[in-house]
Amino acid sequence: MSSIVLYVHGKGGSAAESEHYRPLFPGSEVVGLDYRTFTPWETGAEIREAVERLSLESAHVTLIANSIGAFFSMCAGIDAAVERAYFISPIVDMPRLIADMMAWAGVTEAELAARGRIATDFGEELSWDYLRYVREHPVRWNAPTAILYGRRDNLTPFDAIRGFADSHRARLTVMEDGEHWFHTDEQMRFLDDWIRSEQGTSPATRPE
Repeated sequence: MSSIVLYVHGKGGSAAESEHYRPLFPGSEVVGLDYRTFTPWETGAEIREAVERLSLESAHVTLIANSIGAFFSMCAGIDAAVERAYFISPIVDMPRLIADMMAWAGVTEAELAARGRIATDFGEELSWDYLRYVREHPVRWNAPTAILYGRRDNLTPFDAIRGFADSHRARLTVMEDGEHWFHTDEQMRFLDDWIRSEQGTSPATRPE
């Protein structure tokens, strides 16, 4: 087999979303991963196992990862096995996002440390163990990467995505009318055009 594309979904997504990307990679097998856990240490291990398995079938593994799926992928230690990566609305600064959610919920760090877990009225559960883990295990990522970001992303500020792209020499594309969740017809057309455009770029290419 010449090449394999692994799709890692975001929160609330599924492996079935990988079907969308098959026409964009006609010469590759496109597969989706339905991970069963939701922590960087557990989900990272699931993604690592999937990439190791796929690497036995092909030396050319491409990653497409969405939102928190990109964060989990960066926690998986798979850099050397990924030929190139496409990140869609990636979470690139999880400690900052958790701090933002704590502020939205009116929860202090002392309260979270004392209680361990706190449910919020916007559907997220804050976890002291999770916060400690992401602080103690900063993201390390070295695979050639292209990033698609929506200017109206409500989870990752532009300065965070720009800083990540610069420090990791990743190619950053911004859709001015894009949101964190790319889902409208216009946004999906932009996403598809972005992937087609990036396919014409060498994986080794980095912005100066």
